Amino acid sequence: MSAQKKDPRRYTEIRNSKALRDYFVDERFEAGIQLRGTEVKSIRAGRAQITDAFGRVEKGELWLHNAHIEQYAFGNINNHDARRVRKLLLHRHQIRKIAQALDAGGRALVPLRMYFKDALVKVEVALGTGKKLFDKRDDLKNKAELGEVRRSIKFQRG
Repeated sequence: MSAQKKDPRRYTEIRNSKALRDYFVDERFEAGIQLRGTEVKSIRAGRAQITDAFGRVEKGELWLHNAHIEQYAFGNINNHDARRVRKLLLHRHQIRKIAQALDAGGRALVPLRMYFKDALVKVEVALGTGKKLFDKRDDLKNKAELGEVRRSIKFQRG
């Protein structure tokens, strides 16, 4: 009997699980990211975390702060810094649109997921508005009600 094939997408997508819980997501953008070779290898191994990361516009360029990409295990002295600031690559008109939204106040640029598209690493970033505590409670309540409805339907069928 042959061994089960590994799912190629298993470690090639890093998600920000807190983003949809803490923010109302308005507009999404697919951005490239400027990385070093050891960073790409660490991401391919699933050794990255973007839960605390955020985006900021500085001097007309978009930067990703607080993204943690673990040092590559087989790297040498030229290995990367785990929490360095990384440049996000977008079209100029998209950066201008994001900058206007951030300057208006009350919005944040949050990375939702980091994934491979062919051989390139992409980051899906979104403009979001922070949720208040009661909004989070409403979401939990709606999720619980939906679960109860699904269970009752499943119980009736079989």
